[in-house]
Parts: sequence; C-alpha cells; structure tokens
Amino acid sequence: MPHHPPKPRSAQAHAHPKPTDWNRVADWYDQLVGPEGSEYQQHVVFPGLLKMLQLAPGRRVLDIACGQGALSRLMHQRGAVVVGVDASPRLLELARQQSDPAIEFHQADARDLVSCKALKASSFDAAVCVLAIQNIDPINSVFENAAWALRAGGNLALVMMHPAFRGPKAAAWGWDAQQSVQYRRVDRYLLPHKQPIVSHPGRKDGSYTWTFHRPLEKYVKALVKAGFLVDGLEEWPSHKTSHSGPRAKAENTARKEIPMFLALRAVKTQTPAS
Repeated sequence: MPHHPPKPRSAQAHAHPKPTDWNRVADWYDQLVGPEGSEYQQHVVFPGLLKMLQLAPGRRVLDIACGQGALSRLMHQRGAVVVGVDASPRLLELARQQSDPAIEFHQADARDLVSCKALKASSFDAAVCVLAIQNIDPINSVFENAAWALRAGGNLALVMMHPAFRGPKAAAWGWDAQQSVQYRRVDRYLLPHKQPIVSHPGRKDGSYTWTFHRPLEKYVKALVKAGFLVDGLEEWPSHKTSHSGPRAKAENTARKEIPMFLALRAVKTQTPAS
C-alpha cells in the first residue's frame, strides 16, 4: 500500500501551538538585515538557494516565513511568480511597502497554511523556508502544510544555521595555541533545546523571540513523514576572509572547513490523503 502523509492540521480543528513569530521584533529585524537581506544572505544564502532550486521563469514559489520579503523580491526579479506568507503582520507590512505589487503577501502561520483562504492545495511548483525553520516549533506541521501547498514533484528548500556546528549557546570558536589551529567547540547536539534571541542585549526590557535546536535527523524524519524525499543537501561556509593578524591563516582554514549554513532540498513524492 502506498504511504500517504497526514492531512495538514487546521486551526479550526486543532488548538494552535504557541506563537513563535517575530512580530515583536519586526522593526529590529528589518533594520538588521535591510531590504536586500543581510550580508550573509546576499553573498551565501540567496545565491546558494537559487542555484539549488534552478527555478525557471514563471514557476510558482511559496516563500514560507518570508519576513520583510528580501528573498521574495529576489525570486520575483528572476521571473518567478512569488507568494510570501508570514505570521507577523508588521513584517508583512514592511514586505508590501518594499516590494513590487505583483508579489502577493498573506498572513499565515507556517504550521497552518491550510487555513489561509488565499492559498490552494497543490498550487505551487516550489516552496522555500530560509533561516526561519529553526525559529518555528513544531516542524512536523510545517512540512505537512508545505506538502499540501506543493504539486506532486514540487520541491521544498530549507536553509538553516548548521545544527551540528552553530547550535545556540552550544558551540563556539576556540584557539589551540600549541597547534596554531582555530577549532569549533560543540558542547551539545543530539538533544533538542530552545534559546531566546534578544533584540537589544543589555536592556532589561529588550524584546525576544525563540530559536529551536534540533539534530539533522529530526528534520529528515519529519520531511519523510510528510511525504518528501530528501534529494539534496549542501553545507555552506562563510564568505568572509581574514587578511591580517597572526591567526588569519587559521581563521580562513576554519571558515572553509566548518560550514555555517545547512541547506536541504526535498521533493514531494506523495499526495496527501483527503
């Protein structure tokens, strides 16, 4: 018997998980990354993602947790028909202000896309969730809803901080003076945990949101359960280079050896049961 992934949960039928959107820190985030995305997004993440997806002009793409729309605008410029969704009203307001009116933006929780009346089942050729999946919990419902939105054979691309080397408050750079080696220290990996992201460190009233650490196997298992087949995995290092200082050579070697981002591409292989 063929395996059918579960039908996405609807907000009308199930209690919603706790909000994890970035509405409280929307203006801080917009100022942090700018209208074209952060330096890392412009030089590493966006080029790598576009190469991984190989989107042809006219393809319909769903930008899940689109934020203020930097990636949506870039994909639109490349000829894609883009729809962005985010749970934050303020980030969507900023996205609309900075974007071509041809790009649609709708308020929707990534864990409950099926409740967004503007979205239709099996209507997208590709979906992306870039540097956001680590800020959403749980992930199973995200992948179930992405599968609902995608046509059979459609691709879902995820980009996250590398969970093996960039765990929140669980990894850091170290220096071995005897060997003149810069290394990455990892204190924990397999057990899931969450950490707050404070928008203005040092302020007692600083707003915060959450980041969730999960090992790689959690993502792969959740994708498979939702009816996806992982057919691409890439690990992207930082683009930066040290040009001076006694540790410059070691720093550059460490950057090339220890990736900063993890990208996954998955193809929808099953049609959700009705």
